[in-house]
Amino acid sequence: MTMNLDHEELHRLLATLAESDIQEFRLEGEDFCLEVKRNLGTSSDSITSQKKTSSDEIDLLPPQRKIEASTAPSTPPPSVPGSRSDLVEVTAPMVGTFYRAPGPEEPPFVEIGSKISIGQAVCILEAMKLMNELESEVSGEVIEILVENGTPVEFGQVLMRLKPV
Repeated sequence: MTMNLDHEELHRLLATLAESDIQEFRLEGEDFCLEVKRNLGTSSDSITSQKKTSSDEIDLLPPQRKIEASTAPSTPPPSVPGSRSDLVEVTAPMVGTFYRAPGPEEPPFVEIGSKISIGQAVCILEAMKLMNELESEVSGEVIEILVENGTPVEFGQVLMRLKPV
């Protein structure tokens, strides 16, 4: 038997865990293992997912799924120096690798000073070999980009700050 866990179910599960005081959670199927560990006293939360050696694979994310950047993560990320209350923070909705452009030879989605609109792609997070575009939830101007291209990011990490208009 193969257990399929779609993106929405995984997101609901992680949100439920984030709102609880559960510090460790493990979900295991025939062909996968999902482990979430958190230490509420520090900022080192981790999520790991492993495939077991089997011919079946778990389908965690549909291909090319667009995921909107959250402006209010369910668990607050560690405080970032220089945070301003008039700016909206675009945070990583998952663990992955941050990319500023759709491809290596293509221009970045946004630059500092770029004017953006709701629904506009601002970056890509690669997770499990899938490219997920993050779309802005506000119109405004890009004030800060806090992550270097090709850098691994964690769930809830601030990627950029926007000044809403």
